Amino acid sequence: MLPVCGRASLRSRLCSSELFRTTSMSPYTPLGGLRPIHNGVKASSKDVDVVIVGGGHAGCEAAAASARRGASTLLVTPRPEASIGEMSCNPSIGGLAKGTLVREVDALDGLMGKAADAAGIQFRMLNASKGPAVRGPRAQMDRKLYKQHMQQLLAAVPGLEVVDGAVTNVLLKANATTSKVIAGVMLASGEHITCKSVVITTGTFLRGVVHVGSKTKAAGRMPSSDSENRSDRTAEASTSSSAARLTDKADAVAAAAAGTLAQTLSDAGFSLGRLKTGTPPRLAADTIDFSQLEHQPGDRNPLPFSFMHMGGPGWRPESRQVSCFGTRTTAATETWVNVCVASGRGAKFGIDMLGVTQGGCIEPRYCPSLETKFRRFPNRTHHVWLEPEGLDSNVIYPNGISNSMEEEDQMQMLKTIPGLQESVMLVPAYAVEYDYVDPRELQATLETKRIQGLYLAGQINGTTGYEEAAAQGLVAGANAAVPEEPLIISRSEGYTGVLLDDLINRGTAEPYRMLSARAEFRLSLRPDNADCRLTPLGIQLGLVQPQRAATFTARSTEIAHIHQTLQQVALPTHTWRRHGLPGRSDGSKASLADMLHKPDTTLEQVSAIAIQEKAGGCDQVACMIADGALQHPSTATAVYNCFYQPYLARQQQEVAQLKRDEALVVPSNLDYSTLQLSGEDREKLSAARPRTLAQAQRIPGVTPQAVVLLLQMIKRHHLVQTVQQRQQLQVQ
Repeated sequence: MLPVCGRASLRSRLCSSELFRTTSMSPYTPLGGLRPIHNGVKASSKDVDVVIVGGGHAGCEAAAASARRGASTLLVTPRPEASIGEMSCNPSIGGLAKGTLVREVDALDGLMGKAADAAGIQFRMLNASKGPAVRGPRAQMDRKLYKQHMQQLLAAVPGLEVVDGAVTNVLLKANATTSKVIAGVMLASGEHITCKSVVITTGTFLRGVVHVGSKTKAAGRMPSSDSENRSDRTAEASTSSSAARLTDKADAVAAAAAGTLAQTLSDAGFSLGRLKTGTPPRLAADTIDFSQLEHQPGDRNPLPFSFMHMGGPGWRPESRQVSCFGTRTTAATETWVNVCVASGRGAKFGIDMLGVTQGGCIEPRYCPSLETKFRRFPNRTHHVWLEPEGLDSNVIYPNGISNSMEEEDQMQMLKTIPGLQESVMLVPAYAVEYDYVDPRELQATLETKRIQGLYLAGQINGTTGYEEAAAQGLVAGANAAVPEEPLIISRSEGYTGVLLDDLINRGTAEPYRMLSARAEFRLSLRPDNADCRLTPLGIQLGLVQPQRAATFTARSTEIAHIHQTLQQVALPTHTWRRHGLPGRSDGSKASLADMLHKPDTTLEQVSAIAIQEKAGGCDQVACMIADGALQHPSTATAVYNCFYQPYLARQQQEVAQLKRDEALVVPSNLDYSTLQLSGEDREKLSAARPRTLAQAQRIPGVTPQAVVLLLQMIKRHHLVQTVQQRQQLQVQ
């Protein structure tokens, strides 16, 4: 290991390396063209406190979180201007459950929500017709804008610097107890950087192999293409191709380095598995017949991801808004895909990778390939959503037809889908198989159990999705910076807590995706109240900056004031009944908050009645209406709190009962097909045949709702047995 040196010496060593001399850019590159920022960096006897490996969604959040907690932080990634903020798969942020994760990252002063608000070109609230607890904010991104804004946000973080390079190994030392402890990292150039903690966020690059049909190459992804190669767009095509080549070079460096890291982890005794993901082909927009497609506009009154943008009603996105479109596969699509699969054409995935001890090569259950869709759900058509990749782009992302067929087979497949018959395929669909570490190797802080000071975050832990990666990155970075004051989020505090608890206690045999069904406390874990749940914890741990803390204080005060008004303004129940609303006829009073418990009752409705009947305090309600507060995000949170209040009390009782009875024995002859379970729950329980309820809880992917249903069944079974035993005694 090289001798300990200061920051200036570190920079001179990095600049002198052969790796950096062969590049055309500055070897020590602060993003956004800014000079390296030293303000707020703690004095340290080491080069840096924390090194973040990788600049994907997990790496960005890890680096920013570490620096926000006061640690001198170095983000190491090849070609930062090409790799940081890259959206490897779909050009969108959020969705069902995922949108809640984005809000939670934002509540802890993370970056993803702010970047998404700036780069969003279509905002939609999924499940808007359902209850607030299961809604999902989602936004279509302009890929270039998202990358640009993420890099600008990182450049503005004090105490964070970026190195153009690749980490190939971690340096270890032994402490007094002879356990392995992080001492630093080694770059591809052979340079050493000493540090206290390392966060590895290699995504799909850990011994990644890209499959385009039968063709393969070592990589974690293919570069996104924004080039149509048409004569009327020569300048644009040239610029886009150049950017793609830059990203491709960065990915090649990352793939080589991550391969070495995978071997290091295997040699250290970590249990590795093999997973698969994929992405659809990219299509030229001007070759698609949109007249055959379903039009899907964004929300008329969009909501932002970031709580920093919820200061009042009427928020508007920064970027121009566009529409998406939908179509479906056909019987001809299914026939052609099945013919290709039956012929043996297409990708072949390896299951005997050196050092891999877990499973085979498994793809995401909830984002399957087209081949898998037709195998699991025969004789059905499937949605295909056509999503623009940017405002100045001619590229369309056809969400829903991910596959790993041969290129010529893919082109034939497109001819079977309405609207895509004449479409030009700019980039073929491809699949990626990669290593991951069994997340049961981790502690709740995302520090590994085998090596002190080594943290893992993102797809390396077996998850799938930008949002899951960002949430893990934030937690890992925050804990790597100040391990003695860890950030621990429980299952009752956030979807992030559910995600981490599932991973570290149950592990995962398939790419893990966050679902609202996984959260037993989901009625209180809504996307609208993520700041109320988590920002105080962030303030306590020094993770939240003053501006965010001030915004939260103002918003929480506003929510409390609105809730108090809703509780104070009341009318006799017979008055509510006279206006057609449900209520008792005993003459008691019911407040606006009480009435909001009722199904299909809105704030606008009860407010109008209160003003008409001149209820006490109705002038405050009138002022809220005049100020536009009924459309304010803070008002929505107060109303949702009222709506769920009686259900939350009941939910808490069910959870408490579950904990008392979790050791109950499951009947050995139980037929799970007779229970009203989801297909995934039924499959996993039938295969594992748990002996006790506690064992059922530890099966990867089994939902809390399934466990509650199993508990109820066990109780009924035991009750029947008790009755039968008593009857037998009476007969005797």
